[in-house]
Amino acid sequence: MKSTSARLLQLLSLLQTRKNWPGADLAERLEVSPRTVRRDVDRLRELGYPIQATMGTGGGYQLGAGAALPPLLLDDDEAVAVAVGLRTAAQGGVSGIEETSVRALAKLLQVLPSRLRRRVDALGTFTVPMPGEGPTVDSETLTLVAAACRDSERLRFDYESHDGTTSRRVVEPHRLVSQGRRWYLVAWDTDRDDWRTFRVDRLRPLTPTGPRVPPRDPPEQGVAAYLADRMNLHMWPIKARVRLKVSAETALEGPAAHYGPIEAVDERSCVLLCAGEDLVAMACYLAMLDLEMEVEEPAELREEMARLGERLTRTGRDTERSHQPGA
Repeated sequence: MKSTSARLLQLLSLLQTRKNWPGADLAERLEVSPRTVRRDVDRLRELGYPIQATMGTGGGYQLGAGAALPPLLLDDDEAVAVAVGLRTAAQGGVSGIEETSVRALAKLLQVLPSRLRRRVDALGTFTVPMPGEGPTVDSETLTLVAAACRDSERLRFDYESHDGTTSRRVVEPHRLVSQGRRWYLVAWDTDRDDWRTFRVDRLRPLTPTGPRVPPRDPPEQGVAAYLADRMNLHMWPIKARVRLKVSAETALEGPAAHYGPIEAVDERSCVLLCAGEDLVAMACYLAMLDLEMEVEEPAELREEMARLGERLTRTGRDTERSHQPGA
């Protein structure tokens, strides 16, 4: 039997890992009776931890928000992860929390054991951040969306698409995904009856959030793979089919595999499906593949690649003339 203090610390740690714990589950994890769990919960309440209890089906214990922030229990790896995260947040990406992150990091470093402080200091000393470009995400928006994901609550927001049009969306949020400086929400769109992705810097939440709904099974291929697929093709206004004059196996081993899905045609050719928002950029990226190819569609991309080829030919010809003797 664990001592009361050790059991209280373990109980507190469990309550911090998820929003709601049935009493029977806590008793099983702590290897005590439900009555002992109730007594331990009362002891934590006396120490200032606001633990709420609900009865009936779906009930249990929940660690709520109190008037003051109670101490958190972090193991060594969690403490280092929080310190690294605060250091990263202080460098930007999420607007409005840079100064707060520095203050929180200073407080955490002050109480870290020396062995852990050395790990965090080493990372900070020998890491050089490179300022990035791109949109920043409002910290309050990010927090609200994350809470809606956690609590399985419907979310309403105004969303601005890439072409500047605005629409009202109602979704069942599933996960937030961070890619570089951009944050994406993967959610079930109730109006379109399908999964969709949204850039968080383009959405403006409407409060309060909606009712709780049963969590849905995630996209079959997984959240990260689904987002990658959406980013490769579905999120961009210009979509293209390009016939590459190499086998699919050869194309998959090269940079073309990063541009989009590749479909085999025969032993000597395949089709690359790619997308973007600018014809000139797409033509340049395709030219960098250094492969024989044919743009099947759209015609506008064929025309842009022809213009690019003519410009490069003129540049090469004029440069060669300028370097000839007597030029």
